[in-house]
Parts: sequence; structure tokens; C-alpha cells
Amino acid sequence: MTDQLTYCYKHPDRETGVSCQRCDKYICPDCATPGAVGYLCPEDAGVPSKAVRANFQKTLLQLMPVSFALIAINVLVFAMQMLDPTLTESLLYAKYPGGYSTLTRALTSSFAHSTTDLLHILFNMWSLFVVGRILEPILGRVKFLIVYFLSLFGGAIGVLFLAPLGSSVVGASGAIFGLMGALIVIYRVAKTNMTQILVLVGINFALSFQQGISWQAHLGGFIVGGLITLVYAVFKKPTQKATLYIAIAGIAVALAGLWIYGNAILPYAVN
Repeated sequence: MTDQLTYCYKHPDRETGVSCQRCDKYICPDCATPGAVGYLCPEDAGVPSKAVRANFQKTLLQLMPVSFALIAINVLVFAMQMLDPTLTESLLYAKYPGGYSTLTRALTSSFAHSTTDLLHILFNMWSLFVVGRILEPILGRVKFLIVYFLSLFGGAIGVLFLAPLGSSVVGASGAIFGLMGALIVIYRVAKTNMTQILVLVGINFALSFQQGISWQAHLGGFIVGGLITLVYAVFKKPTQKATLYIAIAGIAVALAGLWIYGNAILPYAVN
């Protein structure tokens, strides 16, 4: 997969993956106006587009293919869990002692969900759809994936350091909260009204403290997703691309260091 990004026609120094749904000109967040589906440039904003509405499904697939792929994987894994109830135990991520604090479990658990609570996967997949629809076209596919998977890792680290011993978790919430953190940063940088997204994130964080929900994973993912997107915003010029990816690699190395520390040095680690 390649990151097919270009630059805003009004702001040539701003990298973007979003194009106007009517004229195909590339536009940055400052120039983009949400349309029926996707975004419109300043010249086309406010002009109804019947073609956009008529082509709803196809346009969505073009806008957010990675989000749809992630949703499909989550749903497939959930179906497999339902068919084989013993599968969940082999996918979940747990914190020492006696748990499965491994990179493999951190990954597999983020694509598994509780089979006793259908709302768990429904709410997560709806959130991924809503946030992905806005975020993926802005960041581009590769950058969106980087935020998703490093936020997933950040959520696992949050559980490792903050959750009670023996805690076990499943779900995509850590990664999804990372996307929410990314969205807040983008709105802030674009100086867009953030009231709605702040209310949404606030409600989700409030719900995180209910029994049986891992607020630790949510917090870890949120911090990492926001940090990565802030790096995107700081190093956004074409001449800074190498610096950008070096900075992202630095964050990944730092997360790996925290993971090693948590698993090998902390008092509860099992060697």
C-alpha cells in the first residue's frame, strides 16, 4: 500500500489526502467543507451534489478503505469467536501474573470482542466507522494505519502499567480512542470548532470507568494517537517527510522500551 498524498491547491505547503468530491482538487482541513459524503472545496461548498448522494456507497469505499478493512477483520474474528467459544481465551490480552502480556496477545486481543455483550463490538465498530470516515481521508491510508496500530500498542501499555494485576482485556477501544485523540489534534490545528468531538470523547471517557471496561487501554491509546498526529502536524512540509518518519520511528522505539520495561523490570513481571 502506498501513501498517495498530495498538497492543498490553496496551501501548497500542506500535505493532504482529501480531494473535493465535485472537482477533485486536493484540499487541506482549513479548506474542506463536509458534504453529503466526503468534502467540498471552498468554490463548491454549499452547492448540492446529486451525484455525490447517488454514489454514496462507492464514495465511502473510496474515502475509507482501511477503516472498512479493519471493521471487516473485527467482525470476522467475532464470528469465529461465536463459532468457537474457546477461541477468546487464546486471543485475549492479560496482565501478569500468570497472564499473556505478549506482543502477539496485544495484537490479537484488539481484534477480539466480548461474546457475551453484543453492544461491545457494535459500539466499537460504529465508532471506528464514524471517526474513520473523517480521519482516514485527511491523514491518508498509511498514516491512518500508523495511528491505529501504535494507538493499539499504547492501549496495551496502558493496561500493562495501570491495570490491576491479572486484568484481561479484549476489544478495539484502545486503537479507536487513539483515532479520537488524533481527531482532536487535527481539529485544534485547523482551528475548527471542537465542541462536538470533545463532547463525544468526554462521554466515552466517562463510560470508560464503568465496571468491566478498561479505561487504562482507552487512556493509553488516546495519548499515543494524539501524540503521533501532533508530530504529523509539526512536520507537515514536503521537505520534512524524512524527519517526520524518523520522529514516528522514535515514538515506536519509545513504546517498545516501555513494553520491555513493563514486562522485564517491573516487580510483577514473570521471567
